[in-house]
Amino acid sequence: MDEQMTHGQVPSEQTNAPFQPPHGLMMRVGVPHRGGRLAFHAFSCDYPVMVSASAFWDRGSRSFKVPRASDLEECDFALDSAGFTAIRGWQRHGAQSGMLGVYPWSLQQYIELASELRPAWFAQPDLACEPELASSDDERLRRIEATAMLLEACLRQIYEWQNALARTCNARTVANMLFPPVPVLQGWTPGDYLRSLELMQAVWRRWEPWLAPPALIGIGSVCRRHLHDRRHGLLAVLGALEGQLPTASRLHLFGVKGDALPHLRLRHWIASADSMAYDDGARRAAFRERRSNTIEGRQAAMSTWMGRAHSRIVPQSGDQELLNFQG
Repeated sequence: MDEQMTHGQVPSEQTNAPFQPPHGLMMRVGVPHRGGRLAFHAFSCDYPVMVSASAFWDRGSRSFKVPRASDLEECDFALDSAGFTAIRGWQRHGAQSGMLGVYPWSLQQYIELASELRPAWFAQPDLACEPELASSDDERLRRIEATAMLLEACLRQIYEWQNALARTCNARTVANMLFPPVPVLQGWTPGDYLRSLELMQAVWRRWEPWLAPPALIGIGSVCRRHLHDRRHGLLAVLGALEGQLPTASRLHLFGVKGDALPHLRLRHWIASADSMAYDDGARRAAFRERRSNTIEGRQAAMSTWMGRAHSRIVPQSGDQELLNFQG
């Protein structure tokens, strides 16, 4: 940005993931807490982290609580909007007091959380589309359209917030206080995601040149998905999106399975993925073996899972055979 930015100027050409590595495939480990020993273990091992907004939500006070000191602050961490958790809570407990009656927190509360935490990037609020959450084509379409509406609302809120700050701060300071969100594509079939991409791009273009084209785009509803199914498998979805993304945009995959990683590592337009599968595996193993699911066991499971993940994202001989997404 121009060094001569003055008061009254809203920054332009802002990127939504300024701290995302421009090359290679990054694996983020999911941490279900806002601090504590799992976060410290991730920090000690230098693992990039994904944390959910729900980890900071206090139901009693109906507000986000950010600890005064947390090991997460020392990690390279990104913030997920907790869309899957919000939908599941809405289905179980009925209308909520926040966004769209689905989230327990408001859009303003979420943006303020992102501003206070200062993650490497944060995801827009979205509505998950896994079959157990959206059982019909019409319901998925409504969720896809609502996700685009939430992106529009999020951008508008941030723009108004930055415009107010620009009255007393220069544009560089304003830009550094909160980045634009990572938009999230939703759906279940390849066609769903192409429709979500179309809606997302229409929203994003309305905010250019305040925004640069998205450097990072999230792909939601991934973690409960088969890899090879030709109707709605992950490879089919990615195959449909290949070549359709905005120039220079790359993808983050939320909750990807470990067996997908070898298929992703050669695609320069796939930047990162995250998973908390290690924690589910630790819980299942403890139940199967009739023992306590200790923090030490969960830490060991994290290290084992991340070690295997890293071995899967390192280029290997024979990788060209994995380039066919329909295989």
